[in-house]
Amino acid sequence: MNDFLDSFWQKRLKKVQDNLEDNNFDVYQAKNKAEARDIVLNSILAAVKPVHVAWGGSVTLNEAGILDALKQRKGLKMLDPSDPSISKEEKLERRRQALLSDLYLTGTNALTESGQLINLDMYGNRVAALAFGPRHVIVLVGRNKLCVDVEEAMLRVKGYVAPANATRLKMKTPCVKTAFCEDCKSPERICNVWTITEKSFPKGRIKVVLINEDLGL
Repeated sequence: MNDFLDSFWQKRLKKVQDNLEDNNFDVYQAKNKAEARDIVLNSILAAVKPVHVAWGGSVTLNEAGILDALKQRKGLKMLDPSDPSISKEEKLERRRQALLSDLYLTGTNALTESGQLINLDMYGNRVAALAFGPRHVIVLVGRNKLCVDVEEAMLRVKGYVAPANATRLKMKTPCVKTAFCEDCKSPERICNVWTITEKSFPKGRIKVVLINEDLGL
């Protein structure tokens, strides 16, 4: 990374960190995905001591190698909702069970400079876990998720994240064909539940790891 870009993003992320902390989130900064993985595995896990761990679909989690590392940890009971060996009904049931986990991990579709998490979900399980249920939530955020305000964040989600994600998941939606949101009525539509997480309640329940790399969608 160029020194001037490193300096630029450190300043931007520090400002966002301050705003997130004002909004009662616990916040960690990582220089890269390797450092983010270390923070999750050796700092946050040591502090919260989870037994039951679950997660929502997140390209960032996969790119950072966190899920693979967690699966190697002894003493953790992993609730995998994407296990290809189980039925669609069991996958849905695991999503419900995840709301009672000790620790839930996810990414975010966008993050505003004032410290709000903006998300759009298909089932609603990921945003439900952000709002209530799991004792602790970890949100991994690449610097590319940063937006000026809620309006820009929502445009980012509908204009890029949702069509790209539908393409990744091989959904049968119009946006997969056009690469643009068509505000469809498809039965496989993934844009169903919006949430804006203004603050963490209780204080510190949601832990945000800001990463000085472009990660995820």
